[in-house]
Amino acid sequence: MNGEEMADVPDFDMEEILLALNPFVRNHAEGSKEKEAFTLAQIALLYIRDRVKKEDFDEYRKRFIPGYWPKFEIAQEFATREEADQWRASGQAKDRDRVKIAGKGHMVTEVNGKPYFIVVPLPEELNSPEWQDDSEDSEDDSE
Repeated sequence: MNGEEMADVPDFDMEEILLALNPFVRNHAEGSKEKEAFTLAQIALLYIRDRVKKEDFDEYRKRFIPGYWPKFEIAQEFATREEADQWRASGQAKDRDRVKIAGKGHMVTEVNGKPYFIVVPLPEELNSPEWQDDSEDSEDDSE
């Protein structure tokens, strides 16, 4: 499968998206984190295209489409971070376990053989005001 075949996928034109990132790459200073991030995004898309991983990518991106959430179970629920850290330190935590800590979604991820928690919001959290408007343009009344 090449880039032309990907253009046939509804609502997803790989070449168009790659080109759309160009102005963002050009408009940031050489060596800036922003330029590196946009360049990395382009490289990731090229990798997907060139490694014929389009089908895998399409399946993965469905997870981020509103209304589509893969079924997963919460392995544990904790009232406090301290309780969660005790469980994690006990050796019971497994890589990719989804947990709730004080009502917030997290996932266990293993780095160099050690389990850590990363924030992975639950579907219901993504509909909350906290996750809805993360733009810098919004008014901040706390100042």
